[in-house]
Amino acid sequence: MVLITEELVRKRAEHNEKEIFSLEELSLHQCDVERIQHLDRWCRRLRILYLQSNLIEKIENVSRLKELEYLNLALNSIERVENLEGCESLTKLDLTLNFIGELTSVASLQHNEHLRELYLTGNPCADYEGYRDWVAVTLPQLQTLDGTRIEHSERITARQRFSAVQDEIIQQQKCYLEKRRKQKESDREAKPEVNVDEMTEEERKKFWSETTAYTPESRRELHRQVAASRAVPPPPERPPWEAPPRPIRLVTDDGRPLNVNPTGLKFELEDDEEQHRLVLRLDLYKHLDTSLLEVDVQPTHVTVLVRQRPFQLVLPEEVLTDSSTVQRSQVTGQLVVTMPKPAPSAAPPAPAAPAAEDHHPEVPPLI
Repeated sequence: MVLITEELVRKRAEHNEKEIFSLEELSLHQCDVERIQHLDRWCRRLRILYLQSNLIEKIENVSRLKELEYLNLALNSIERVENLEGCESLTKLDLTLNFIGELTSVASLQHNEHLRELYLTGNPCADYEGYRDWVAVTLPQLQTLDGTRIEHSERITARQRFSAVQDEIIQQQKCYLEKRRKQKESDREAKPEVNVDEMTEEERKKFWSETTAYTPESRRELHRQVAASRAVPPPPERPPWEAPPRPIRLVTDDGRPLNVNPTGLKFELEDDEEQHRLVLRLDLYKHLDTSLLEVDVQPTHVTVLVRQRPFQLVLPEEVLTDSSTVQRSQVTGQLVVTMPKPAPSAAPPAPAAPAAEDHHPEVPPLI
């Protein structure tokens, strides 16, 4: 069970420098909270409170939040509307996707004179015949129900047939509450452990084809199973006589890179002379998340980390690291690393031929 602690509230109040007494907005959604507590004493100035996607079964301990304007309790396990009379400034209440079947409990919101928006979509009561007419008449201050504005003409029509609608609502609510009573009794009964592996093929098909009612109890049990499946057991301790895993060497003692491929990935290195580049094609798992890959191109070698496991290839020629590119196929998952080679240096000019000397026969001096 996750409790609302001062540490949790301060952690979610970072935008307010972790000051909670002056906090005006607080988000505690998806925290697996099962009970509302302490907030009406610690955070009296709250104007907006997000508590959606938790395991809360009852609205409580919010009546002192006099300045609260918006309360979001969507996706919880609440079965009736209660204990909101003290929220004098409440203008918007979101109870989407809960288990509210006791529609008459909504009448307690008559005390919230400033309430303008109410969301009950996805609750059992929203399926009752005449549900919208009943709410429109019961809460005259309401302007929007389930995201749709209540028109003046709609409210007049609802008032004219309210007596008949009231009887229908009470009858439907009575049937639902009887159904919930039976569900609770069934849930309290001890259920034998089921081992699917020991079933016959016919029993297994029947077991998986059975539907389970979606109730606060089944939702709590499903959450418990998910939480248990997420719990990762600690790694087993290595026996003292077992040698630790051998580290993978990427370079020699004198600093020269090595070819490394411990996972046996298939690859191809193409020397594209026309484009003057080297192209490495590395076959990866198609559904491997790209965020699990790291590529490092060096002048003499390329290293690819796949889930922290290295693949390294020594290149036959030096490449330009700044001009190298990495692409991945969305169809096959193949990784393509394109590494341009340095431009070939211009050939040094041929030495000039020595100038031909004029060979004239030696003329004897005149006497």
